[in-house]
Amino acid sequence: MKHYPFIVFYLFLNAVVYAFQGTIWVYVFCIILFSAVVIWGSFDIQLGYFANSFTHKRTKIKEVALTFDDGPTKFTPKFLDILKENNIKATFFCIGKQIEKYPETFQRITAEGHTVGNHTFSHSNNTGFLSTSKMVEEIEKCDDVMLKIDSFKTNLYRPPFGVTNPNIAKAIKKTQKKSIGWNVRSLDTMIDDEKKIYNRITKNLKKGSIILLHDTSEKTYHVLVELLLFLEREKYSTFTIDSIIKSENNV
Repeated sequence: MKHYPFIVFYLFLNAVVYAFQGTIWVYVFCIILFSAVVIWGSFDIQLGYFANSFTHKRTKIKEVALTFDDGPTKFTPKFLDILKENNIKATFFCIGKQIEKYPETFQRITAEGHTVGNHTFSHSNNTGFLSTSKMVEEIEKCDDVMLKIDSFKTNLYRPPFGVTNPNIAKAIKKTQKKSIGWNVRSLDTMIDDEKKIYNRITKNLKKGSIILLHDTSEKTYHVLVELLLFLEREKYSTFTIDSIIKSENNV
């Protein structure tokens, strides 16, 4: 159960308050601690605290999903080249304004059989503070761009930064999207050392892992080249995110 840690935490707070009734500092401490847990739940998409998200595939075989956020960019064609060379399909969570900037690259992503997800129109740094209506607008505007550029529709959505809250959860429901997270975060936009990124990914891989990468730099491209060699060596196959939705619907 995803909410189990928070249920335990809630019971713990009640026990503390009961044991120290009348002590104002206990109430202050509990409020601060509870706020910290809510913030943790907002930023850790794996917890499913506000919105249920697919963060891995339930499977018994060695298979993983390669997912790329924030494109298309000027680097995306190189990613597509290496994926095509290795006959691998990935999932690209695209930003609407980036699609407008690189329409031909977006068309290539879909033409080559990769899965595509909505990553909002602008990927605003204020995502966590936007109203429900503004979040709906961000998602729908990205959908509109996909339709305009390539007559493409998707029911997959990845929250920018992996942030969820009540407003975002409502927006996901209103736009009828499936929220997609990850359980292997490369931190490739934060770490400069390619070897560290590679090691972070490979040491955390499990059957059914969803790997978060970004098709936004030469650095990540180099990591991908080495990662594909690792997957081949360790006999991992790959899957796209839409296959998880299909398998869940058939359960």
